[in-house]
Amino acid sequence: MRGLFITGTDTGVGKTHIACEIVRELRTAGHRVGAFKPVCSGATLDAAGHPLWDDLERLRDALGRDVSDDQLCPQRFVAPLAPPVAARLEGQRIDLDAIQRGLDRWRTECDIVIVEGAGGLLCPVTEYQTMADLAAQFGFPVLIVARLGLGTINHTLLTVEVARQRGLPLAGIAFNEPLPATTDASSATNAAEVAVRCDVPVVAIRWYNSQGWLSRFGQATQLDWWALAGVP
Repeated sequence: MRGLFITGTDTGVGKTHIACEIVRELRTAGHRVGAFKPVCSGATLDAAGHPLWDDLERLRDALGRDVSDDQLCPQRFVAPLAPPVAARLEGQRIDLDAIQRGLDRWRTECDIVIVEGAGGLLCPVTEYQTMADLAAQFGFPVLIVARLGLGTINHTLLTVEVARQRGLPLAGIAFNEPLPATTDASSATNAAEVAVRCDVPVVAIRWYNSQGWLSRFGQATQLDWWALAGVP
């Protein structure tokens, strides 16, 4: 089973949006696609008091079929806190075996799985493990999602450096405008500045509510996510 591990330079950079777009494009290309989020925290409550996780609702919609919360994300917590902290508030601990079993379940149902991490690579998963440890355990190429605006050069290069230190394979960097009117003058040059400062390709840029991908040179581009996921 092929896979891509979607990480971000920070929380709120648009990992879910990018993951959903990739899932939809792979489906359109005829691939059997899965979506998996190892752990999520931060839920809203419906009228009956049942928790709802927006990330999971969006991933399910991208898959275009009814997939249970358990299959999408085996470790879910209500408080909008780092996963191990949210788990402690509920008297629980993150179960790494349950996470691995959740990923393994997709092996019989899809040819490629899109994994969306929580936060960035150093976001804690347990008291001792981070998202980078999970990415290493899963072994899929990592796609870094970075915001377009001011400060992203530092955040992106730090994320690349952590990935390199951990020996993680990198598929590339995708810049994303997560909300309207969140960019600034640096947004026009940040992708190029990052590209010349590291050996990880800037594969695409996604503007808010855009209908497609742009190259770092501003040209419309199409991406072969199947190829970027590499050989399993």
